[in-house]
Amino acid sequence: MAQRTWSSTVVEHHRLREDLAVVRLIGDVVPFQPGQYVDVSVPQNSRLLRRLSPALPPSQDGKMEFHVKTVPGGWVSGKIVKDTQPGDTWQILDPRGDLSVDVNGPPVVMIAGGTGLAPMRSIILDLAQSPNPPLVYLFFGGRTLRDLYAADMLWLLAHQFPWLQTIPVVEDLTDAGPPDEWFERLGVDIGFGEDHLVEGTLADVAASYGAFTEHQVLLCGSAAMVRSTRDRLIATGTPAEIIAFDPY
Repeated sequence: MAQRTWSSTVVEHHRLREDLAVVRLIGDVVPFQPGQYVDVSVPQNSRLLRRLSPALPPSQDGKMEFHVKTVPGGWVSGKIVKDTQPGDTWQILDPRGDLSVDVNGPPVVMIAGGTGLAPMRSIILDLAQSPNPPLVYLFFGGRTLRDLYAADMLWLLAHQFPWLQTIPVVEDLTDAGPPDEWFERLGVDIGFGEDHLVEGTLADVAASYGAFTEHQVLLCGSAAMVRSTRDRLIATGTPAEIIAFDPY
């Protein structure tokens, strides 16, 4: 069966960090579900595909948003972050992936590392359209404060949605990271104060809350982060079969 392909045009390329950008597009309506990912082909290197998760739920007007971080040695991600221009046409292939939430199910635990936040954001914004969404606990984190690239947006969402609780996690609160002109230029207030931030790895912090036995558990981030966090959750009593995970 041939893979389906849709076209979408870049309307905004917003650089947030030296190694990270938000790309917004509009075009064909892609029939994905919140939490799924797609393979994309970009004009800067059309022969190689890059796997990305939409950060917005499906819309009838064909709007899409992707959060793209440069992967060491990545031929495509670096080009997207540095060279994408409005007017570029992307080809988007069949959606895949198993991250999803039962809106009538038990409370949800989301654990997102880096741009693994994108599919979680898509699901959260989709749940916001439900009259009675389940409670959602979102652990999101990175190595340094600069890795919390969407903290200001999550701060606003947490205040807008009473059913959403956010837990920002930073591995080392004393590490400012290397100089980054894009971060300095934006000068964004992340919203969360020191009393909101939790120091540690996502695996350690999430597991410290004990076993999640009556929850829907979603996990997305780097392969190493997903593997270590899943192992820690299982070791502390969370049933393996309830953990939906998607390494990027």
